[in-house]
Order: sequence, then C-alpha cells, then structure tokens
Amino acid sequence: MNTQIATLIGFFAVLLWALLAVLTVGTAPVPPFQLNAMCFSIAGTIGVVWTIWTNKWHLLRAVPLRAYAFGTAGLFGYHALYFAALRLAPPAEAGLIAYLWPLFIVLFSGLLPGERIRPLHILGAIVAFLGAALILKDGASFSKANSLGYVLAFCCALTWSGYSVLSRQFKGVPSVAVTVFCIAAAVLSAVAHVLVEDTVWPTTTANWLSVLALGAGPVGLAFYVWDVGVKFGNIQLLGTASYAAPLLSTLALVATGMTEPRAVLWGAAGMITLGAALAALGSRQSR
Repeated sequence: MNTQIATLIGFFAVLLWALLAVLTVGTAPVPPFQLNAMCFSIAGTIGVVWTIWTNKWHLLRAVPLRAYAFGTAGLFGYHALYFAALRLAPPAEAGLIAYLWPLFIVLFSGLLPGERIRPLHILGAIVAFLGAALILKDGASFSKANSLGYVLAFCCALTWSGYSVLSRQFKGVPSVAVTVFCIAAAVLSAVAHVLVEDTVWPTTTANWLSVLALGAGPVGLAFYVWDVGVKFGNIQLLGTASYAAPLLSTLALVATGMTEPRAVLWGAAGMITLGAALAALGSRQSR
C-alpha cells in the first residue's frame, strides 16, 4: 500500500477520536467496563461484517497468539483507562492529559532503529508536560477527588503511544486481526464488569445513540484505519497530525456545552499541541 494513502487513512482515526470525549460524556452513567464491553461488541461486529465482505477469514489462522494478546491488551487497556478517567475527573482536563499520546508516539518512535532523540524532542516534552501541569494547578478543576482520574488519563497516553509504536513489530499481521482484538476486548470487559461493577443501562435515547456512535466510530472504525496507518504509513507524520486532536476534542466539548471555555483550558491545549509540534520538528531534523 502507498505510504501517503496509508497515512491519510490513519489520520481519519484522529478525526474520529476528536469526538471520543464528547461521546463518552454522553454515555453517562454507564460504568467504564460495561461501556467498554458494549462499544467493543459494536466494533467487533463491524470487523466481522468487513471480514465476511472481504472474505479474509483465512488470514486470521496465520496470526500468532502473541499478536492477538498484544492487540487485545492495547485496545482493552487504553479504553478501560480512558472511560474511567473521564468518569473520575472533568472530561476536558482528563482528555487533554490523555492526548499526550501523540507526543509520546514521536518520543518513542525516536527509539526505533534508525531514529534518535534530539534536543527538540526533549524541549517538546517539557512544553507539553507544562501544559498538563497547568491543568493540575488549576484550582477550578483540581481536587483530590479528581487526582485518580488524571493519573488514569496519563496512563492512557502511555498505553496508546506504546501500542501504536510497538505495532510496527507486528507489521505482517493483517488489519483484519483487529476484529479479534475487539471481540476479545469485549469479552474481557464483560468479565471485569461482572466482577467489579453494577450494571447501569443507558437511560435516554441520547445515551443509547452516544453508545452506538462511540462503538461505531472512535471505538470501532477508528481502530481499523489506525492499524493501517501505523503499519504502512509514516508513523511520525501521523503523530504530528495527531496533535490536532487535543484542540479538536476541547473544541467539541466546548461547542456542545459540556465544558466551559476557560483560558487555562485553552492554554493547556495550546502548550500540549506546541510541545508535540516541537517534537515532530525534531523528528524531521533526524530524517
């Protein structure tokens, strides 16, 4: 597949993820693991339909078990952490911390063969972390009750960036395998839900529509197109393009009235985006 086309396909996932926070808030009060199970069931169904349509079932037999384990852990872990973070902390602030992952993609990709960490990578990391620190020092949103949500959001960023970069090690695994990742993640989420949560179903039509949209888009189609992008596209360019995600996500939350447009919020979004852009410039210099 052409590198440019694969990169464009991967960027479509970024546009879908810009709606992740808005749709997640719209699913309240569904608990995190239950939401994970519902969304991944929808995502897995999309994969099954796609696999049947393209007649690629036979490709799944050649996928090693470690690839299935890796993909399942990445998808299940990231979204369980993300949904919990947005339930335990203000969505805009937690979402911005979670969106440190584009920066981490660039930093981690600098450790790949043929790449190296440059001063701009370090400078970008410092600027982005200062942006996250603005959130933590904002008296309007920070409290002990929110701190666990912020920690989980930070773990989100580490989880998804690590998953994305390490996906290069499974370049030969067909994207149709994401179907199995989603189904397995749905099963794990259902088990975790039964063990630690009470079942709470969506209470309104808007809740149900948010769950369906979440499972079809940011927690569905996005995985399949992102898998193509990180395996066959320009991963550092994808990381660079992903820097729009924090701003787009914040704008969506403000536009829907779910978050107040406070100056500190925009300042944090700008610093996180600038830090990631500096890291991307460092990667261009490396090349």
